[in-house]
Amino acid sequence: MIDPAQTALFLVVIVLTILLVVLGIQVFFILKELRKTLEKANKVLDDTSTITESVSKPISSLSSIAMGLKAGAKIAKILNTDKKHKKDE
Repeated sequence: MIDPAQTALFLVVIVLTILLVVLGIQVFFILKELRKTLEKANKVLDDTSTITESVSKPISSLSSIAMGLKAGAKIAKILNTDKKHKKDE
């Protein structure tokens, strides 16, 4: 004869096995979705990097132009002061 405790233990083992299999499948799907999310986040970061580079290049060139103009203005000022000193003499 089958002992009732053995039957109950057998049923508990079956139920726990089914629950663990379902839980494992759910974890698999969660990890799959996490992978997709990380891929999308990586793409967004790559796009952000590209946009940042495309914005920084014109700003850098404008800065170089401004520095050139500033240096030119200093040279013009020096030349003008030299001309004024020569006229005064």
